[in-house]
Amino acid sequence: MLTLYHTPLSVNSRRVWVALLEKELPFETVEMQLSGDQMQPDFLKLNPFHHIPVLTDDGFTVIESFAILDYLEAKYPTPSLLPKPAEAIATVRMVEMVTLNELVPAFNPLVKKMMGFGQEDEAKINQALQKAEVVLQFYADKLGEGPFFGGEQLTLADVVAGTFAPFFEQLGLPMTQYPSLQTWVTRLIERPAWKTTQPSQAAVDAFRERMQMRMAAQEQ
Repeated sequence: MLTLYHTPLSVNSRRVWVALLEKELPFETVEMQLSGDQMQPDFLKLNPFHHIPVLTDDGFTVIESFAILDYLEAKYPTPSLLPKPAEAIATVRMVEMVTLNELVPAFNPLVKKMMGFGQEDEAKINQALQKAEVVLQFYADKLGEGPFFGGEQLTLADVVAGTFAPFFEQLGLPMTQYPSLQTWVTRLIERPAWKTTQPSQAAVDAFRERMQMRMAAQEQ
């Protein structure tokens, strides 16, 4: 049996959760409280780096979300989340890596500002917005007029980039500049996998409160 150790507020976890649902695989979830669950001995046996997500599959353990996605695609290839043409595979990989290497660093100060986790320098915010807009234009170029990055087929690129999609507007990135990308976002968030894994506002608010209390305690 597949078991996913995760927390619903983690984008890294969510991309695996979405992939499991899109592949219609039976799996169990273990929701981790990152206030200490990740440091428990039983979990450290699964991942000595105390990070989520972790996937176990009949005694085999996989850490790191991208490795988990590749494992699921290789072990459970139907339905596939990878296209066949070489150009399409390259597009999927480019979108995945641009998301990890370019979008995530740009998002970090924007998320910090949105969540109220201290004051960010305005120049740093503007630089982050500019970097994020370069990524969105890259996405729009690779998407073209197709429904997904792999053409007619939902792919790992859509899973990886798409788990950030609901936050674009909230972080100050106007999607009206990218109409095809805006349509893509709408298409994704209407899918059952996205609806199931979308964190509730109550969970977001509780996380914000915990972090603000922790930051206040550290300042004392």
